[in-house]
Amino acid sequence: MDSKETVQALMDSVQRGRFDTARTFLSDDFKISGFFPTPINGKTWLNMIANLKMACADLNYHFQVLGSEGNVVHTTLQLSGTNSGAFDFTGINMGVISATNKKFSSARQKTQITVKGDKVTSWAVEPTEGAGWNAILGQLGVKLPEIKRKGKRKLMKTKPRPMQSTTRAGQARQG
Repeated sequence: MDSKETVQALMDSVQRGRFDTARTFLSDDFKISGFFPTPINGKTWLNMIANLKMACADLNYHFQVLGSEGNVVHTTLQLSGTNSGAFDFTGINMGVISATNKKFSSARQKTQITVKGDKVTSWAVEPTEGAGWNAILGQLGVKLPEIKRKGKRKLMKTKPRPMQSTTRAGQARQG
C-alpha cells in the first residue's frame, strides 16, 4: 500500500466507525494537531471520534485525498452532522455535553498526513476560520467557560454550558 492508499484506508475506517481497524493504521507515536487546542495521541483521538460518532449518528467527515509529496499526503475534511446524543469528552477534561439536537457543518480544512512505512505518524490540520472543535461547539450552542489569569484568557477544564444569547440591550433571551 502506498501513502495515499494508507491514508484513504484510515479515512474510510474512521468514516465507517471502524475504530479498531483505524487503530491498525496509526503508529505508536501518532499525533494529531490543529483541530484541538493541543496535539493529542492516537488513543485519545480514536476515543474522541468514537464518542463523536455516538453523539452524531449521521457524522460525515467529507474526507478527500488531494495528492501527495513523498510520504506526506494532502487531504481535506469538513465535518457535518446532527448532535442527537451526549458527547462524553471526560477524557480531555471537558465533561459530558448533553445532546443539542442541532446540525453543524464546519468549514473545509486542509490537512497534511505523514506516513512512514505502512503507518500514519502525524496528522496536521491547518487552522481555518469556521472550522475546528470550537467552531463546532459554537454551532451547537455550547460555550466553554473561560477564566482570566494575568491578562490571558484560558479555557477552564470544567463541564461546558449552553450559550445564552442576548438582545441588543444585553438582556438574556430564551433560545
